[in-house]
Amino acid sequence: MKTGYLGVDVGSVSTNIVVLDEKNQVLVEKYLRTNGKPITTVQEGLNIIGQEIGDKVKILGAGSTGSARYLIAMMLGADIVKNEITAHAVAASTFVEGVQTIIEIGGQDSKIIILRDGVVTDFAMNTVCAAGTGSFLDQQAVRVCIPIEDFGNYALRANNPVRIAGRCAVFAESDMIHKQQLGYNIEDIIAGLCEALVRNYLNNVGKGKDILSPIVFQGGVAANKGLAQAFSKHLETDIIIPPHYAVMGAVGAALLAKETISKKGKTSFKGFGIYDTEFKTTSFECQGCSNICEVVQFYENRELLARWGDRCGKWELEAV
Repeated sequence: MKTGYLGVDVGSVSTNIVVLDEKNQVLVEKYLRTNGKPITTVQEGLNIIGQEIGDKVKILGAGSTGSARYLIAMMLGADIVKNEITAHAVAASTFVEGVQTIIEIGGQDSKIIILRDGVVTDFAMNTVCAAGTGSFLDQQAVRVCIPIEDFGNYALRANNPVRIAGRCAVFAESDMIHKQQLGYNIEDIIAGLCEALVRNYLNNVGKGKDILSPIVFQGGVAANKGLAQAFSKHLETDIIIPPHYAVMGAVGAALLAKETISKKGKTSFKGFGIYDTEFKTTSFECQGCSNICEVVQFYENRELLARWGDRCGKWELEAV
């Protein structure tokens, strides 16, 4: 039986789950839509993986990352919980030697991570503007009736990319519509959109950052070849897209779990059988002071496991 390490990255749009072997090779990966149900999505993903490799691979450690990392960590029995910046940096450093810049674009946000000698020295995130995110590209692909998987290929066929305003998602969409009404072909419009999104990223997320090669482009949006080409054009250098670009956060979580277990020795992972476990969250407002904190309670099979959300620690101290 092989041994492996589990990594789970739960974001607002996608949930990514991977299992790495001892040589850091990806044995299995799953890219799922979160659909606003992180608990159910993780249960379903683990159930699928469990059926595929459950009796072939023994999980020695598990890690979680992403916006729902603490919630999922309690579900899994994760051995380590880390933020997305750390997880993506660890993954990129492992698979791309000497990486100095990471461009990461997901469904709802975008990030830039600056590394020097394998250490994160700077980073920035954009969680406010939709322009340049996966969800915005999805919307435009639907509007022009092109599968999102083919969106980037249209950009590669462009001869004269159209200049499109990319400072705001609303303006970018209205400008695209205007260019269509003027008769520009769809390839040039999509290529122009890709270039506009790159300008938006570099002028906001990448503003003031020392962007040096090697540059790694990861996250689900890295599948868009037109966007990768636009980054390469604007930065005047090659852009590296790693093999498992869409799930690098989960890969990083698995690598961190491996490192943790080498020190900890024993995993807390509950196994793939949590598909049959009932998890539930409830909340209430604490009236103890003027903060009126919203306290979240987490249950497993009706047993209270934890509370969080209060500023003073009144309820967290009572966590079971």
